[in-house]
Amino acid sequence: MLERKAEPPADAFLKGIRVENNPVFALLLGMCPALAVSNTVRNALSMGLAATFVLVLSCLIVSVLRKYIPKQVRIATFIVVIATFVTTVDYLIQAISLDVYKALGAFIPLIVVNCIILGRAEAYASRNDPYRAVLDAIGMGIGFTIALLAMGVVREALGFGTLLRDTPFEFHLFTKQFQPWAVMILPPGGFLTLGFWLLFINWREERKKRHADQKEPA
Repeated sequence: MLERKAEPPADAFLKGIRVENNPVFALLLGMCPALAVSNTVRNALSMGLAATFVLVLSCLIVSVLRKYIPKQVRIATFIVVIATFVTTVDYLIQAISLDVYKALGAFIPLIVVNCIILGRAEAYASRNDPYRAVLDAIGMGIGFTIALLAMGVVREALGFGTLLRDTPFEFHLFTKQFQPWAVMILPPGGFLTLGFWLLFINWREERKKRHADQKEPA
């Protein structure tokens, strides 16, 4: 497989963190966990860290073995590598917290088919050296986690009136008179929150573009 021209390490790392390349808000990848488990900050952070763990280690192994994997079986090989680390993280979460494991449910095994992980393995790790592959994976993992947290904060705040629910750091945001928006912790709340975030991001980008056009000399 031909390797692409190497990009600067800083660009490889920051690419996934920038809003314009965010895997959820820009590329619309990993939608199932983003919508399903982002009803609390704890669940969102746990899924983000789990996916990042699998992403980084999978991309590292794929990059190390990229010259030895026949192109005819590369996708199958990538899936086997990813599945190995998904199994690892599955047992780790069980050992660390059964509550988190039960909350995430089937979405832990489904990390195997997360488009972000397979996409970065195929599009980047298989064409770049391990150093850049790991930086790219870390950046994409952070971007994915930030997106999940952005949705988790809004959904938990409106759906439960708390932040960091079911953790030692839980605190309430409103008075006892607050009526939780039950829809926010249900699947429709995920779609509503995602839509509002996309609206805000697009508005912000358009505003920046207009300001840039106004500053250009006539």
